[in-house]
Amino acid sequence: MAGLKKTAIWITLLAIVLKLSGFLRESIIARQFGANEYTDGYLLAFSFITLVVAMISGGFNNVFLPQYVQGKKESPEKTERNATGILNATVLLFLLITVAGFFLVPYFVPFIFGDMTPTTENVAVDITQFFFLFMSAIALNGILESYLQGRRVFVPSQVSKLAATLFGAIFALLFSDQWGINSLAYGFIFGTLLGAVIQFFYLRKSGYRWQPTIKVEKAFRSAFLVLLVPALLNSVVGQINMFVNKMFASGTTEGAVTYLNNASLLVSIPQAIYGTTIAAIIFTLLSEQVDNHKKFQQTVFMGMQITLVTLMPIMVGLLLVGDAAISFVYERGLFTSTDTHNTYIALLWYVPLIVTQGLQYIVSKSMYARGKTAIVFRISVTTIVLNYVLNWLFVDKFGYPGLALTSSLVSVYYLAVSTFVVYKDFDREERVKLGNLVLRVILPTILMAVPIYLLKKFTPITEWYSLIQLGILVPIGVILYAGGIYLFYREGFQQLLQLVKRKKGTA
Repeated sequence: MAGLKKTAIWITLLAIVLKLSGFLRESIIARQFGANEYTDGYLLAFSFITLVVAMISGGFNNVFLPQYVQGKKESPEKTERNATGILNATVLLFLLITVAGFFLVPYFVPFIFGDMTPTTENVAVDITQFFFLFMSAIALNGILESYLQGRRVFVPSQVSKLAATLFGAIFALLFSDQWGINSLAYGFIFGTLLGAVIQFFYLRKSGYRWQPTIKVEKAFRSAFLVLLVPALLNSVVGQINMFVNKMFASGTTEGAVTYLNNASLLVSIPQAIYGTTIAAIIFTLLSEQVDNHKKFQQTVFMGMQITLVTLMPIMVGLLLVGDAAISFVYERGLFTSTDTHNTYIALLWYVPLIVTQGLQYIVSKSMYARGKTAIVFRISVTTIVLNYVLNWLFVDKFGYPGLALTSSLVSVYYLAVSTFVVYKDFDREERVKLGNLVLRVILPTILMAVPIYLLKKFTPITEWYSLIQLGILVPIGVILYAGGIYLFYREGFQQLLQLVKRKKGTA
């Protein structure tokens, strides 16, 4: 128990450090390179990295891990051989992708991203070719994480992710004069290779022994492949939408891809931290209570309740102080006040994602817990079509901010359809409770937002240094919202405290 508690503390700390190191990297990128055709080209190339990571962590891991853990209980030796065969076969597959992709990059990168400037296209092609040389190593890193999780070893995977992020920042800081924007890619790959070595070391230390085989037992292979195909497809839907957004953004204005990327990173912070909490608690409860209809409904409502209580004020707060946050993180060196303003415009249209994606997490996990994976996939696929159509309609009229607006509208659509599917099987009173919940959270949020808005409107605080603004406005917002939620929605306040206590108990 003490070991698990210590591990939980380390994982939490490393997750926070990982997020902070991500902002360190972005801050260094802004300082060294600004927002221009070079940063756009790098971010377009990095899209292929996020695609592979999504396939491994969201597709491969979701299928492999449960099968591996269950197999170890029934037949440990046979399962280890099968797992090693899958690891080796997957790495070999990515080696083939590496060879084919390297030579095809000059053709498919311009085809995917469309109307790029010549400089952006050259940077995107060159860095994508470099990334493809190491695709098998990137895939191996994700696979090793699954193996370590199956052995209840969690910390090395976080260290591996941290190494890739930090060395990208370090290389950019030290070698940008010699290598330019390529220094980011070199640092990321160096950190990835180091992370793979660290993970494999601890995997060996846990008792794992590698075998030179690609043989996998037929029953294990069949079950794995049947589940893997829809899982992979579902995992790449979000990445396809991202590719579509960047394709349209690359044809608007210089720096547009960078503005959208920087704004979305700020929006993703609360979602990433919140998702970690939900993964540890709410999804576990949903999986345990899937056969108890009443308790299952109550747990879904609890998840929706905690989501709105925690993320609604963050969404509105970021709307109000987002300009100061962007200035503090990015505005230095070659990243100017104009770039800050352009990023903030994108942020204004992105902020609804904080709440919609948080709620979507609860809704989707409830469907996964009940085995409705196919329904989740079908709904996800429709978002690709909607995303493309809305981008096409909005990009000419609104420019790159229209792409951020599209993301929010698609997220609202995804949430609405998914919620309808889930709640149609629930009791009518659950739908009424959900509607009342939204209204009861809005009032404390307004109580928080109005004074902050008035402070910014009628005092010279916006002329002060960005960190001082944040140091004053954020605590005021927290105090006002905590008081408001205690006065107007005490049930939600108590539920939040219970969840924190339960998290400590689980750890």
